Amino acid sequence: MSEIAGFIDNEVKSNDVVLFMKGTPGFPQCGFSGQVVQILDYLGVDYKGVNILTSDELRQGIKDYSNWPTIPQLYVKGEFVGGCDIIREMFQAGELQGFMTEKGVTVRGAA
Repeated sequence: MSEIAGFIDNEVKSNDVVLFMKGTPGFPQCGFSGQVVQILDYLGVDYKGVNILTSDELRQGIKDYSNWPTIPQLYVKGEFVGGCDIIREMFQAGELQGFMTEKGVTVRGAA
């Protein structure tokens, strides 16, 4: 396992909820990352944002790790959930809240 794959693996396994995104939760650098941040913030979920713009290796590494071509990527309890479209659809259908709760993640949001 490469150094970058080891870093990604560690982030995914040591955080209950981790979002690989462009920018940071406080300052998203793309609309898709921003949408997922808004959804997670709305749900009141504690999560760690990892800015993939800090390194080309990390940007490519996360795509290889998940075998998923786009950013952002959300992981919950070590499991790849999806990108912006999937997260948004799950949220709008009311499934994301239940999924988080099922996984043992605290949801403090209004929904």
